[in-house]
Amino acid sequence: GVFLADDAGFIPVSKTPVLLAIAWISLRLRGLRWSNAGLVRPARWWHAIALGTAAGIAMELVVLAVTVPLIARLTGTYPGLEEFPPLVGNLGLTLLLIAVSWVLAAFGEEMFYRGYLMQRIAQLAGGAGGWLVALAVATVMFGWAHYAGQDLAGALQEGLSGLLLGVLFLASGRTLAVPIIAHGVSNTVAFILIYADRYPGVG
Repeated sequence: GVFLADDAGFIPVSKTPVLLAIAWISLRLRGLRWSNAGLVRPARWWHAIALGTAAGIAMELVVLAVTVPLIARLTGTYPGLEEFPPLVGNLGLTLLLIAVSWVLAAFGEEMFYRGYLMQRIAQLAGGAGGWLVALAVATVMFGWAHYAGQDLAGALQEGLSGLLLGVLFLASGRTLAVPIIAHGVSNTVAFILIYADRYPGVG
């Protein structure tokens, strides 16, 4: 329902706070906390920061060198980035959107899609393949989440990014610190490139 409402334009700015509220209610009704969804302090912060930073840069390099050109060739268009040309050469706006991105996208989206959604689907699916089902569903949902603003090409691109973040979440022992950092770094690199007018499809 939240996704359909967002696609229809009934949710202003971002649906992430709404999704987080639903997740929080679901956790509380079952006597759980965000720590049960993977939001825990890393044993070694510097290790998590280094790994997340490296993964985020690698993700954005893969996006620029492989997935965006491939998707553009398949769909005939780049991901819809019509909202971002004002960032080109505008340092203040770029810094503002980087900060917002760390809160809503890196932190908020990882808490919901990887932390809450994947954990909950795996619990409901059960069995040895539960986490594979969770990874597949969360990947599709993450792609769909970006359809309204970025069209089909953007949904496909973000779905692939969501897949990589989901794998990183599982590889990190189903904890969120590394995926949050990777997501934030990847978006930061993208915004810097948009600011420098070096991102494909912008302008």
